[in-house]
Amino acid sequence: MTIAILGLAALCVQPILSGRGDIDAQSATRRLIADLAFAQGDAMNRQEFRRIHFFEDGSGWCVLALGAAELDASFDPETAVLVRDPIAGAGAGGALRVDFGRDGLYAGLRVESAAIDGVSRDLTFDPMGGLVSPSGAASTGGSVVLRSPDRAYRIDFAPFTGKVRVTDLGADAPVVQ
Repeated sequence: MTIAILGLAALCVQPILSGRGDIDAQSATRRLIADLAFAQGDAMNRQEFRRIHFFEDGSGWCVLALGAAELDASFDPETAVLVRDPIAGAGAGGALRVDFGRDGLYAGLRVESAAIDGVSRDLTFDPMGGLVSPSGAASTGGSVVLRSPDRAYRIDFAPFTGKVRVTDLGADAPVVQ
């Protein structure tokens, strides 16, 4: 009887545990939306430009502070001025950076694609909170796809305002190249 109950419990728990990637994908999507809102608000509060850069290798993103003269500059990790993470606290001094591989954070997740203004991996807010392209003109918007082994989400950014819309692409969504 005990073995039968344990077997039944294992059958019930197994689907919950196997969906870990879906939970990670949802969590990372929410984190990205929170970081976008923070970057936009910080740009307006400080009357400066803020940029979210999505890493080429798909491992995450970071939030940068930059000047008007740096809008068309390529991301350079050596010279980038990262915004301090407000959650880390004043004493921690940690940069606002999400790295999926660090400490097992969002295991198995990756930024599958990032296409802002057609080609860029950078989403930039101006001092008024609007999206701008690398030329400084109003952005045409774009999207980012976050993928786990179990699920994919596309985050679309509206031109100019940066309004966010999330679409669940499901588990069987084709891989974006």
